[in-house]
Amino acid sequence: MSGVYYFSYDLVMKRYILSLYAGFALILSVTACSDSVKTKLKGSWRSKDGLTRLNITEKGFIMDDEAFAEEYFLKGDTIFTSFQGNQPYTSFIVQKLDDHYLKLLGPDSVAIEYGR
Repeated sequence: MSGVYYFSYDLVMKRYILSLYAGFALILSVTACSDSVKTKLKGSWRSKDGLTRLNITEKGFIMDDEAFAEEYFLKGDTIFTSFQGNQPYTSFIVQKLDDHYLKLLGPDSVAIEYGR
């Protein structure tokens, strides 16, 4: 009878350890994905029509070579910007992003395509 108890305890411990590993893997994948979006966003962008320039740094969001950088943060697929922390925030939705292409839906519901 003690063998059956040992087997059940062993099975429970294996499942516990497996679920622990799965939890760590999930946390790592979520943090890795969120960092890659911010990393891909950083840099200088130019609209396809050539009229708009966008420069995104670690802490600044600069559009059309303005003299000041707006602070920004990411939440999901949305970039929220504000000048010196003032609210309400201006939101830009990232519709598509890769290393050389960015499509942003602006606050006026107009999508702008950018390239590097």
